[in-house]
Order: sequence, then structure tokens, then C-alpha cells
Amino acid sequence: MTGDNGNRLGNAVSPYLLQHRDNPVHWREWSAETLAEAQALDRPILLSVGYAACHWCHVMAHESFEDEATAAVMNRLFVNVKVDREERPDLDHLYMSALHAIGEQGGWPMTMFLTPRGEPFHGGTYFPKRASHGRPGFVELLEAVGRAWEERRGQLQDGADRISAHLAGFLAGAKAHGALPPAAFEETAGRIARMVDPVLGGMGGAPKFPNAPYFEILARSAFPTGPAAHREAFLTTLSSLCEGGIYDHLGGGLHRYSVDARWLVPHFEKMLYDNAQFLRHLLWGWRATGQDLYRRRIEETVGWLAREMVVEGGGLAASLDADSPDEDGHPEEGAFYVWAPTAIDAALGERAADFRRRYDAGPRGNWEGRIVLNRLGGTGPAEAFHDEERGILLALRQARVRPGRDDKVLADWNGMAIRALAEIAHVLEHDAARVLAVNAYRFVMRALWRDGRLHHAAREGRVAGLASTADYGAMIAAASQLFALTLDARYLADAKRLAEAAERWHADGTGGHWMTAEDAGDVLIRLRGDGDEAVPSPTAQLLEGLALLAQISGEAAEIERAGRAMETAAGRIAANPAAYPGILSALHRRDHAGELAILGDARGDLVTQANRMVDLSRLDFTADDPARLPGVLSSVDPGRRPAAYLCAGQSCRPPVFDARVLEALLAGA
Repeated sequence: MTGDNGNRLGNAVSPYLLQHRDNPVHWREWSAETLAEAQALDRPILLSVGYAACHWCHVMAHESFEDEATAAVMNRLFVNVKVDREERPDLDHLYMSALHAIGEQGGWPMTMFLTPRGEPFHGGTYFPKRASHGRPGFVELLEAVGRAWEERRGQLQDGADRISAHLAGFLAGAKAHGALPPAAFEETAGRIARMVDPVLGGMGGAPKFPNAPYFEILARSAFPTGPAAHREAFLTTLSSLCEGGIYDHLGGGLHRYSVDARWLVPHFEKMLYDNAQFLRHLLWGWRATGQDLYRRRIEETVGWLAREMVVEGGGLAASLDADSPDEDGHPEEGAFYVWAPTAIDAALGERAADFRRRYDAGPRGNWEGRIVLNRLGGTGPAEAFHDEERGILLALRQARVRPGRDDKVLADWNGMAIRALAEIAHVLEHDAARVLAVNAYRFVMRALWRDGRLHHAAREGRVAGLASTADYGAMIAAASQLFALTLDARYLADAKRLAEAAERWHADGTGGHWMTAEDAGDVLIRLRGDGDEAVPSPTAQLLEGLALLAQISGEAAEIERAGRAMETAAGRIAANPAAYPGILSALHRRDHAGELAILGDARGDLVTQANRMVDLSRLDFTADDPARLPGVLSSVDPGRRPAAYLCAGQSCRPPVFDARVLEALLAGA
């Protein structure tokens, strides 16, 4: 349905919104114009937030949004707005916080009821078409909210005012500059370590998430010479992610989370942000242990990115869907990834028995009669990965109908992936990772840097959304890491341009920053963005990017900018620092930053030793000519090669020439 009063999603950039363009619902995109329409009609807004890879978003769409009768009620009572949470993370953050304030558990699809000015007064997540499991049917809910708006509007407005006031204090509040308690980082790391499952890793029961920001705290605490318990908690979790069904053992890459406590059955969508963080964690694990398992997962996941996630021009797509058609053509979660026991026997013949034992592929299956491949409970040699058998199954799987791909390119998620790939290219001399990183970076800066500022999303030559501090922070970090990899001064210049633009559009006048740009006029409240989700918060990502730039450039202006931003963020989280692991990690980098320059030893003993000594706050450079290095490093020259310099705070220790001496130096001996 199209026209002035019909569905207006046909010109959307987001693939998720385009999935809904043929709904009988009169959907609008979020905009100042849509808010004005709601106010002119004096109707409440029904806001539906989801994303393309979301299974329950698809379920609610099929049940309700594609149904003519349900749509008629929506169209009669509300101005209906569909939002892609990945395209508008600011709106998602705002209204998810409102949902929590109402007392509801968060998740997607998110269904919120707003006043015509965008103030939230009621909401939930997935609502079934008909009442079930203690939840009202969706039409029943719509009618009830519609009656309440007509009969008790004053009460609803009072509630909306209270929620909005709470959100303003919680999401936009500011405090004076201040320092964290001295032991905040160590206490937080200890608390996280005590929460980790000692057998299978991860925190909590079902569902079980990778919780990357929390596990970065553990890694920062553990390496290179921190508490053994923190090291084990990090590595146990990493190994379980590598061996569980949450990992795609045929195609590579990590699914979003496990629905059980054992990492066995995943929620099958694959997100770029999860895999960007996973790659960095794998690299830390490999450097610390040399385990082949971690190196294999790096190779496989980089291969998956190159094979399935690159869009035309080199950018990296946002996600792969959880659902795909089953053998009867019906959408089913995980249909692309799971196996019938008989199918494995048919494909592998006499090889099947050993493979089934190692990959938990018994004759009765391990999930609803089907098989989610995993190595958690399998038997047989740990080093047996059955490469040939996995290759056969992968080739067969490639012939299935593939899950949908959300091919929009997001600046922040691409920045995270670029940084991870550049680190892998640097440490492992990984050509494929280097190519992916450079091409994705070029795409983002070509497609999303316009008129002296960054934008958030691109697809098929169009852009959507102003950048947030997450976009700037992730891309500053990406440019800085590419400079460390290549010593190409253009990346360092880009990082400075990005930092200047972030200051221009997001500065708050006190040294800190708002998540939203100053001209983002369609958001109820200007947000800070301090709280982490599956990724570090927008504030944390900007702090990390600014800290990296300060560290890599050594310039007083960049050091001062990063320092001011750190102080304002520290002041805001000082009362409860453990709730903000992303900001804590960035502050830890600032407080422990160091640089290691290795001259004339591209792949020798000094580099090998440096790679073994994981330090998440240290930046490593290799060069023959120190003049190519930044800051104080450019002036070092021992007159002898190979040599290593460890520097911190714009001063360097005397050079070392022996790998054993370097080991002691990096260990703090």
C-alpha cells in the first residue's frame, strides 16, 4: 500500500525497513516530519524497533504487521513508526532505557507507545497476535492503549512526563570532573572473574552472551602478568566460544548468543560487531598461549568475512539473518546451519563415524532431533578438526537457500572490524586481513565522510543517519591501528580529522561529549551514551579512539583532548564504575599506555617475543627507519640493529638487543 496515507517505507535505506514496505500498516520512518504529523493528528505513536537479522522481529511481522485486520487497528489508532535499531542506535538506546524504566525486560522487537511528541508511556517487546503465556494479544493491547489515550490521557501524560524526567537524568545527566576510586579497575576485574562459569566460561545461565566489554576487562587485568584466575576465566570463555555451537564450525564466525548455558544452541544470526570483538580476543588468546585452536578460528573467521560479508566497494555488511527457508520453504531459525543425522552419514560415508563422535553429531541429534555441530562434548583427539569432512559439508551447505544479509555498511561496526583486522595483519603478517581492513576503511571514508563530517550508515550509494560518538571513536581507532600497521601518515591525518569533527559536532563544552550530534533535532533527549551493550558504549569507543590517537601521535593537543574527555567520563561513572566496563577499559589504556618500537627485526626474535607478551595498552611498531615512527619514537636510534625501545609518557628506556632481556622488560621486571 502506498500513497499519502499509506506505507512510506519504499524509499528507505535500511534493508530492515524495506522488509516492511509492503505491509498494510501505514508505516513511517522516524523524522521530525513524522513527529509533526502525530501532533497534527493528535494521535499517539506506535514505535516498532527491530533489525534485519532478528528472528522474533520476523515472527511478529508475519503474525501482525502482514495481517490486514491488525494493520487496520494500528492505522486507525496510531501513527506507526518503524525503526532499524542499527540505523538509529540513538533512538534504540533512548527507548530501550525507557522500557527498562517502565519495569519491562528489554529485547527486540521493541514495541513502544509514545505521545505525539515522542514521550514514552507504555511498551514491551514481542507481543503475540493472540494472548498467550501471560501476554496480551497484540490487537487487544492496541485497543486498550487506544481507549486509555481517549479516556485517561492526563494520567498517561503524567506517566510520560515522569519517565522523560527520569531518562533526562539518567541518559543526559552530567557531573563535575572527577577521578575514579583508586582500585576501581582491579575491583571490577575481580568481580567479573568471580562471576565467570569456571567450567565453560561466560557469565550467568541461559541465555549466554559473549559479553565482550566485560571480558576485555579480564584480559586487561590478566595480561601479561596479572592474576592467573583472570587469565583462566578469559581463556576458558574464549575456548568455549571456539568449541561451542555458538561458533559456525563449517563456515567460520560467531553467532550472536547461546540460548542455553552450555554454548550449544545459538541464536543463529551473525553480527559484524560480535565477530570484530571475537577476532581481537582470539588474537590475544593466541599471543598469550600459542594455541592452534585460536589461530584456526582467526583464519576461519577472516575467511568468512571475505567470503560472505564484503559488499561492492569493500565495506563490510552488518549481519546475516537467523532465519532461512527449511526443506518445505517455510522460514525457520537456524535452517541453514543445522543438520539431520542421516544427512551427515549420507555426505561422509565411512568417514562419518569419527566426525560424528568429535562434533557431537549422534544419531538422535542434540537439538530437537537435529544437529548443531560443536566440539564441547565430543570424543576423540582434540587436534582432530576433520578438515576434509568439514569441507564436504560446507560445500553441501552452500547449496542451501542462504539467510538474508543486511548489506548496509555501518561506520562504527566497520571501524571495529577494521581495527581487529589491522591488528591481525600486524601480528600475523596476514595478507587477507590487511586487504579486508584497507578496503573497508576506504569504503567508509569514501561513502560516509561527507561535508567535513562522518555519517552512520551507507547502502547502494545512499547514506542515512548522522554519526554518533561510537562511529567517530571506532573510526579513529581504525585509522590509528592502520597507521601502526602501515606507518602511512595519511591514516594519522585521518584520525586527527575525525577527532576534530567529533569535537565540532559532539562536544558538550566541558571537555566531554554527547552521543548525538548537536543538530540531531528529532531525538527527545540529547544522549550521553555511557552504558555498554554487546559492544562498548559510544562514550567508551570515543574515549578509546582519542586515547589511541594521543598515544600514537604523542602530540600535546591530542593528549589534552583525550585527557579532558576521560576526566568528564570518569566523573559521571565514579559512583558505580563496575557498571561501565567499556569506559573503564579506555581509562585503563590512558593510565597504562606504552609504545614499543622494534628496529630492523621485522620477523626476528624481538618481534616474536613482543607478540608473546600481550599488553592491551601497548602499541607496537616495527620499522627499519625510525624517522617513519611518530612522536618521540622518531628520534631513537641505537646505531645497532636489531633493537627494541619501550616508551611511555614521551620518554624511552635504553634500547635492548636480546629477546630474553625484552621479555623481562615487558613483564615489568
